Amino acid sequence: MSIRLSRGTQRGFTLVELVMVIVLMGVIGGMVAVFMKSPIDAYFDSARRAALTDAADSVTRRVARDVRKALSNSIRSAGSQCVEFIPTKTGARYRAEAGGAGDVLDFAAADTSFNMLGRNADLPADQRIAPADLIAVYNLGIPGADAYAADNTSAVTDASGEAGTPVESIITINSNGKLFPLASASHRFQVIPGAEQVVRYVCVGATGTNAQGDGNGVLYRQVLTLPLAAGASCPATVTGAAVMASRVSACSFDYSGSDLQRNALLVMTLGLTERNETVKLQHEVHVSNTP
Repeated sequence: MSIRLSRGTQRGFTLVELVMVIVLMGVIGGMVAVFMKSPIDAYFDSARRAALTDAADSVTRRVARDVRKALSNSIRSAGSQCVEFIPTKTGARYRAEAGGAGDVLDFAAADTSFNMLGRNADLPADQRIAPADLIAVYNLGIPGADAYAADNTSAVTDASGEAGTPVESIITINSNGKLFPLASASHRFQVIPGAEQVVRYVCVGATGTNAQGDGNGVLYRQVLTLPLAAGASCPATVTGAAVMASRVSACSFDYSGSDLQRNALLVMTLGLTERNETVKLQHEVHVSNTP
């Protein structure tokens, strides 16, 4: 048996009804969008500011960590947008008095080796003295005692030898010998890593924003070698350097220190701008210049 529906029981949408529904949905959607736009924009603005703050904070902390490991009296700046220094990987004491199998570091004549108090092998792997590292003794940053001019540095050729009881490491330096100009009152020496003899942070083009509202500048971390003469100004271009931060709109390094001053302060200011949102951080690093 089949059932047939009469015309009176059939239902559907007319074109007019469909158009009315579409119009009403558009009106409601527009009203909702008006109320949702501000919270959505605020969310993206907050996310952008958080990302800029995190980037600026990470960079300033990295610079501070490097500066704290700088060789005493080696921080210098050729302008407000750059700073350079000689990094160190470790430090120790040299034998200053003869005794047993000890080899003292001679300051009266050129010397080719000396004993380090303690064992090099006991140091953490990233702090162990290795061939091509540089030994620096009593750096004052003045003529005659300036590591930048290689006055008081010498390359390590071997650090694997040991002698004496208790065991001391034998540090062998330049085969031609090195006469260090000044002895350390505390018999200390610092070790400059051979792979990073000079570190320079420099901002290039940090002079505001572009048409898109982003910072124009870039902060670079450049690795250089010794000896290195002081520059008259910050470099205008940098090649072969790691990019630490982009979209830099403001950058400055203010170093309040001088030769023979035992305490100094490095003040860093870094501003990052993206789509006209700017975050500016200032970080201070205490510097100990006791050689």
